[in-house]
Amino acid sequence: MKIDLAIDGGMPVRNSYLPYGKQFIDKDDIQGVINTLNGDYLTTGPSIEEFEKKVAKYVGAKYAVAVSNGTAALHAACYAAGIKEGDEVITSPITFAASANCILYCKAKPVFADINPETYNIDPKEIESKITSKTKAIIPVHFTGQSVDLDPIMELAKKYNLIVIEDAAHALGTKYKGNYIGNISHMTEFSFHPVKTVTTGEGGIITTNCEQLYEKLLLFRTHGITRNEKLMTDKEDGPWHYEQIDLGYNYRITDLQCALGTTQMDKVDFFIKRRKDLVNRYNKELSKIDGIIIQKEEEFSDTSRHLYIIKLDLNKFKVGRKEIFQALISENIGVNVHYLPVYLHPYYQRLGYEKGLCPRAEELYKSIITLPLYPSMSDEDFNDVIKAVNKVVNAYRI
Repeated sequence: MKIDLAIDGGMPVRNSYLPYGKQFIDKDDIQGVINTLNGDYLTTGPSIEEFEKKVAKYVGAKYAVAVSNGTAALHAACYAAGIKEGDEVITSPITFAASANCILYCKAKPVFADINPETYNIDPKEIESKITSKTKAIIPVHFTGQSVDLDPIMELAKKYNLIVIEDAAHALGTKYKGNYIGNISHMTEFSFHPVKTVTTGEGGIITTNCEQLYEKLLLFRTHGITRNEKLMTDKEDGPWHYEQIDLGYNYRITDLQCALGTTQMDKVDFFIKRRKDLVNRYNKELSKIDGIIIQKEEEFSDTSRHLYIIKLDLNKFKVGRKEIFQALISENIGVNVHYLPVYLHPYYQRLGYEKGLCPRAEELYKSIITLPLYPSMSDEDFNDVIKAVNKVVNAYRI
């Protein structure tokens, strides 16, 4: 039977476009922002500390420092870790560019370790093979929200005296062996972009259990300026006095954003439950489809998944990933691809990184597609995705 794909002029599965990710905003979120607008502070006020405490308590960390976005959070963590020119930092190639850019911001060198081809997370054995006398830190990425295997990474850090900065932009609410991501390593970064589990519009946060790192993060967030008398040179001037004691950035987040983040955190368990429900249904339905491989679920990770990714067995199709992607878009299913290996971006190529550096990552990239996943997806939306995937796959399967 001939299948009339929308890309060939047939009727699409949906009349309206279904995005791959979307924020969930309710009346409590709106009211929280309104209350802040009616208050005394739009920035550098009490809503920031309230949000920081809420996130820190949720993940079980002693400290949290909220900043303007997730990239700023990674940059701040690299600064606090003392990463500098001449240092090397190991990270995953399958991630957003910020995971490596933050290393470049500190004039250090990103070193890419290959992935586990079943979980898509960085392989601890590959990490150890990349460690040199110049290695200062490891930035493991909890890709899609599934936890990396942290125990062997923390053992490597102890063995080689390295700092571990978790990129948990995808992983708020994920647990590793029963412990929340955010209280295990030296520092953990989370993102609050609108497609993430919790949003502040734009925003990021770093959690840590180390007071010394916490103080460095605070300093870096606000121009390197302090009012802490213990840190200042002139301790005799008036109460207005402050001093810049290092070169920091203006990475402040606003009270408006943190007011939204605070009410969003009240719903975080609901967000996670809905995401888990959808992932379980995806796994059940998609595992039945010949030609589709689903991401391996690690037993040690109780995953709050940010992205749902399918891998195509391209040997079973008469077209490539591009044609399948375009056909799904034509069915009004908002698919995406996450991510081009970082070192294949033109900027990194100009820095001297070459194709073939991480063959597993490059092979994975050729065949992955991200499907829609967010809490406000209805059951009807979900059914449309499954219907569209079946329709396209059946049309193109050999």
